[in-house]
Amino acid sequence: MVTLSVVMFSLLSLSASAQKFAYIDSDYVLLHMPDYASAQQELNTYAIEWQSEIESKLEAADRLEVAYRAERVLLTKEMRVKREQEITKKRAQAKEMQKQKFGVDGELFQKRQELIEPIQQQIFEELKDIAGGSGYMVVFDKSNQSNMLYTNPKYDISDRLIKKLGYVPGETIEVEKKDGDGGAVGRAQDKLDGARDNVRDAGRSTMGRATGGSKPSKN
Repeated sequence: MVTLSVVMFSLLSLSASAQKFAYIDSDYVLLHMPDYASAQQELNTYAIEWQSEIESKLEAADRLEVAYRAERVLLTKEMRVKREQEITKKRAQAKEMQKQKFGVDGELFQKRQELIEPIQQQIFEELKDIAGGSGYMVVFDKSNQSNMLYTNPKYDISDRLIKKLGYVPGETIEVEKKDGDGGAVGRAQDKLDGARDNVRDAGRSTMGRATGGSKPSKN
């Protein structure tokens, strides 16, 4: 899930003594949004397909190596060098694809940012409206990796935000699980989680700069 981090709203017309605070659980909010579920499904598909392709390349390299070891004593020096280079090349291709698809600035990260950023923007706009209308000076987020050690439910405005977005609190949407090689799916999910964390960090930086009721800047 994508964490919206701490959203600061500078309402200069309010005195310091009248400061009001609230918090949301952005992970919980996102679970109510069909667009987020669709984005997750699309990203899952990409991650699983790419991971399976990478593993197929590595398995092909492994098969070549097994065959090479069985035949090595029968090969000339030149033939051994050629076969070894072929194996190395295939492994390098798999590694390069993994970097391109799942690296820090890889295609999965870029795709997730492309799909999730408009949803973050939508939440931000509605949250900004709630904060302005209710006089909240600061709205925190208690989702994953939050530094909030204790939260009083009295100040949780997640359901209020969900209603303002047009959804019913508690009616969450499950992302459909794809069938396939369980190991490959699990490894693809790990990659997806990594991309999620990278986008969360990018979102935290962007939202943290959104003071004075300004919109998050585009990366």
